[in-house]
Amino acid sequence: MNITALAILSICSYLASTLLIIRHIDQSRMQHAALYLAWTGAFTHLLYTAIVFLQNGGFNFSFFSTSSLIAMIVALLLLVAALNKPVEKLGIALFPIAACMLALDLNFTDKTQLISHYSWAMSTHILTSIIAFSLLNIAALQAILLAIQDQQLKSHPPKRFIQSLPPLQTMESLLFQMLTTGIVFLTISLISGFLFIEDFFAQHLVHKTVLSILAWVIFTGLLFGRSRYGWRGQTAIQWTLIGFILLLLAYFGSKFVLELILHR
Repeated sequence: MNITALAILSICSYLASTLLIIRHIDQSRMQHAALYLAWTGAFTHLLYTAIVFLQNGGFNFSFFSTSSLIAMIVALLLLVAALNKPVEKLGIALFPIAACMLALDLNFTDKTQLISHYSWAMSTHILTSIIAFSLLNIAALQAILLAIQDQQLKSHPPKRFIQSLPPLQTMESLLFQMLTTGIVFLTISLISGFLFIEDFFAQHLVHKTVLSILAWVIFTGLLFGRSRYGWRGQTAIQWTLIGFILLLLAYFGSKFVLELILHR
């Protein structure tokens, strides 16, 4: 099977889905068509990833391949969530990112960092980290959308896009559901790191470890504050975004510098 054709089909499906969501933001019929296109994009993205995995004998964890894998997982998680939750409009941001990451992966292939080079324990740590990051990525986008919605509802009248979203309370509940699930995987990732990595605070890992732990503290603190003190609104939005930025720096900061700037 031609993997380039698969990748192109996936990219086109993601972008077509995004355009449909934007053009018919408040028409449920067209939303369904947009979701079908998004499923096509995600499925062909998954098929592309699976074929590359088989050809290489393992997952490739170079910068662009990891970004593409995370974008695919995020898209799939969003589509699964959209089966019973009104989150499909997050696709306006997520689907173009998935298309962009897949295009970059297709054009900048690096086979030097395969998961087959790692033990099963390290592979578990890496994959749970990726799932945690993907879930918290959606939570961060949900927080941004929630902030926009909150600001727009104070204006008269709010824009059509904002009017098409679920009520503010529903959006906020969805945010905390996503955070809770993401924190579960982040906790597993940190525990597996402590158990399976010999020196979790070695010089080349210390920034990732510290930033990941700080993000975990922020997210769990936010959930505790929500249940104990009723934290919500701007407090929830701000701390979600701070936690995600820390996690983004932990996961991609050094990888970006080493691979794309220093070429190591």
